[in-house]
Amino acid sequence: MRVAVIGAGPAGLTAAFQLQQAGVSVDLFEASASVGGMASSINLWGHRVDFGPHRFFSRDERINRFWHGFIDPDYVTVERITRIFYQGKFFEYPLRPGNVLANLGIVDATQCVASYLRECVSPSTPEEAAGSFEAWVVSRFGRRLYEMFFKSYSEKLWGIPCRELDADFAAQRIRGFSFAKSVLAMTGLGGKQRTLVDRFSYPLGGSGEVYDRMARRFSALGGQLHLSTPVAGVMPGKGRVDGIVMADGQTEPFDHVVSTMPLTLLVKQLAGGDSAAAAALAEPLGGLRFRNTILVYLKVEATGLFPDQWIYVHAPELAVGRVTNFSNWAPQPVDAGRSTVLSLEYWCYDEDPIWQEDAAALIARAKAELSALGLVGPFSVNHGHVVRVPRCYPVYARGYSALLTPVVQYLRGFSNLWPIGRYGAFKYNNQDHSILVGLLAAENITGGAKHDLWGVNTDYDEYQEGAVRDSAAALEEAKIPA
Repeated sequence: MRVAVIGAGPAGLTAAFQLQQAGVSVDLFEASASVGGMASSINLWGHRVDFGPHRFFSRDERINRFWHGFIDPDYVTVERITRIFYQGKFFEYPLRPGNVLANLGIVDATQCVASYLRECVSPSTPEEAAGSFEAWVVSRFGRRLYEMFFKSYSEKLWGIPCRELDADFAAQRIRGFSFAKSVLAMTGLGGKQRTLVDRFSYPLGGSGEVYDRMARRFSALGGQLHLSTPVAGVMPGKGRVDGIVMADGQTEPFDHVVSTMPLTLLVKQLAGGDSAAAAALAEPLGGLRFRNTILVYLKVEATGLFPDQWIYVHAPELAVGRVTNFSNWAPQPVDAGRSTVLSLEYWCYDEDPIWQEDAAALIARAKAELSALGLVGPFSVNHGHVVRVPRCYPVYARGYSALLTPVVQYLRGFSNLWPIGRYGAFKYNNQDHSILVGLLAAENITGGAKHDLWGVNTDYDEYQEGAVRDSAAALEEAKIPA
């Protein structure tokens, strides 16, 4: 059996490794020069940095065992420190009563409570926003808290008004969290909230270290890793696919294809030779969009700037959405001990002007906004570096699931094609989910299992960032050796 895996991110690399280990001949194709996808790490100015903040945790024993099998003992357990920047002040996240009262004052805090109570008695969300992220959050927190702690950041991330963002996003990410529960948590009476993991596992050498090691072991098993080798799509057959199409038009036959390339690109190419399918899928594919990320790294000539691993920027006057401090994740190399690398994240679509800005302009923008945040004081920022990541967030615009349904039905018609991962399945997965679908895809191919890969990460209750404090604790509680 020969299997092609398109994309060497967490999902594709996991599937490739499992298949190769099971004795399958696997060719793994990656368009970039390195593995790991969004979970990659790079060396920069003597530091090891990631593509933004990427933590690992899971309640699934299989995932924890798999992850630890590559990284143990070279990881640390990180105590999470994150804050929200809003109206020139930093709010601890998870919210804490003393900090909230000190920042808002008794009058604003009282108005937040009153807004929530009004919402309980008489919901205020306009009818046209029903089923939206805005309606979901306002109904559970009140409009004032929604506008303070949800609206600006979410609209930066997705590039659409919150009333145009589907409630599925809230159901997936913050289900079970509400104003009442947050108050109980702040007073110590409600336990830990399920959406707020306070500890997580992090590899020494960055999040990408796991996938670098996985790739080396994949190659050692005889797997063929093709870096800097983009794949254009797959060859359609009768009820199956016959192989892959390379960027130069050459084709290569395979018995199965695991694809993590963006779903819209895969289906457009796959349906291109079938006029009826192309016509039927044109509208759904046109409505499914991905969001790009621009990461601007700045080297600050100082250490100990602030304690957070990352900060959410809810200030609408600033374009930056999140700031990551890589010195607060894991011990840095000795030669990095006199400086700090920060990353500032900007999100956009292809047509947005910022996507076309040159590196110098982006670095100047990031320096100015970092100064406005007051995070670096008088210290020098002498170096900048820009990384652009296209199509990295599937946009859950209202009605996206109705658009996705015919696309999924079309893909189900190919018995040996397995779209997985954040890009491949159009699902806002984390690392643990991507690893899980990679494992399940391998089982489908090698063991005749019938896992419904499209159903993974739709059980929102199982998704939540539950009571498990980190992956090592999960293994210990389950009495399973790593």
